[in-house]
Amino acid sequence: MSQSILIVDDEIRLLDVLSGLLEALGYTALSASSGPAAIELLEGEQIDLVLTDLRMPGMNGQELLAEIRRRYPTMPVVIMTAFSTVRDAVQAIKDGAFDYIAKPIEQEELATTLANALRLHEALRDNERLRQELAGRYKFDTLVGNSPSFQKVIRAISEVCEQRTTVLVTGESGTGKEVVARAIHFNSPRHRKPFIAVNCAAIPETLLESEFFGHVKGSFTGAVANRVGRFAQAEGGTLFLDEVGDMPLQLQVKILRVLQERQYEPVGGTGTRTADVRIIAATNRDLMDMVADGKFREDLYYRLAVFPIRLPALRERGEDIPLFLRLFADQLAPSLGRRDVQFSPDAVRVLSSYRWPGNIRELQNCVERSLISARSPIITAADLPPYIVEQPAVANGSTFPLQLDDLAADFERRLIVDALKQAEGVQVRAAELLGISERSLWHRLKKYDIAVSKAVAPRP
Repeated sequence: MSQSILIVDDEIRLLDVLSGLLEALGYTALSASSGPAAIELLEGEQIDLVLTDLRMPGMNGQELLAEIRRRYPTMPVVIMTAFSTVRDAVQAIKDGAFDYIAKPIEQEELATTLANALRLHEALRDNERLRQELAGRYKFDTLVGNSPSFQKVIRAISEVCEQRTTVLVTGESGTGKEVVARAIHFNSPRHRKPFIAVNCAAIPETLLESEFFGHVKGSFTGAVANRVGRFAQAEGGTLFLDEVGDMPLQLQVKILRVLQERQYEPVGGTGTRTADVRIIAATNRDLMDMVADGKFREDLYYRLAVFPIRLPALRERGEDIPLFLRLFADQLAPSLGRRDVQFSPDAVRVLSSYRWPGNIRELQNCVERSLISARSPIITAADLPPYIVEQPAVANGSTFPLQLDDLAADFERRLIVDALKQAEGVQVRAAELLGISERSLWHRLKKYDIAVSKAVAPRP
């Protein structure tokens, strides 16, 4: 389908000549003899470019340009003008016109100008389409979950996305921490700028500083060229620090400085650079435990956790599992040659009673395996991975069996209570008995909600 160009001029003869010329160039030509007539055509037709004269009675070319800019911000407009009004044409370009062509019009110049304007318009449309596609992937209504625990997450995202505030996303592996980070970015004023993700656990410690801040050629062995760091790549946008709990202490100091001063220096460089970057960090570890044990800087923790968001584990949001089953089946089925896939009630029951230590990531893997194994559009419990069907029996009437993490936490709590009793409530002595610091003990008392007075009180 050829591109459509609207010609606007009060000289009917010129409209006819230009229409024939544009059609000879392969375009579809539409014409209007006034500004209001052009606006009416724009409202009813698919137009790719407007070619308008400047001097017209009633609504002139500059007024028409202003109205087009207001209604159709990305529409390219090319101005036609006589030599005596070139100054007005230059002003029109400042007001948003793509270019101008002086009369009498040369065919080659017209062809080149129109082609360039349409090429730019197509690029702008593609960029806008991509931006909307990316933003659409991370709209709140695409974050799956109706459970009360996940609705708290949605509310938190809506509260913080418009701000520049640093966010700390915590939760077990596979709960969707990067998805939440992207949702915050793509619903923020920074959504047109880059979202750069760095996995702090996947980069060798010796290269972390260069990875974040970049380096200058020759600054160390192997630095054969300048390198742009992640802070520079994320300029104006968002830097996502995944697995931030695995960041070495030496680098933590430098990240803290960037958060405090909004400045950094490339490795081997002498100039200081400004960092206009929003930080979103994520971890599956308890950073306060690490602070208490001296493995994570307390000042950095409080800089990162200005706005904490905790993602619930999938076992805490069992009512959302049917929603995920539908989502993953719709996403995965086409690539596997499957259509109209459904999960039977018994399959949903089994999947809803499983504890999901791998969380959403494990559930997605399970759905894919089931789609491959099933021989009919209805996936039954027999089509599920054996380890899920053969899960341990439910204990004490609970929805999920007791797991290792629960046992470990209960054991640690009992040890702390016993130590407090032996130390008669003196926390310094209790910490010595446990072989941990007093700060670490204090944090665990808070974590397990242990009241010292109740822990050492004699039983009635």
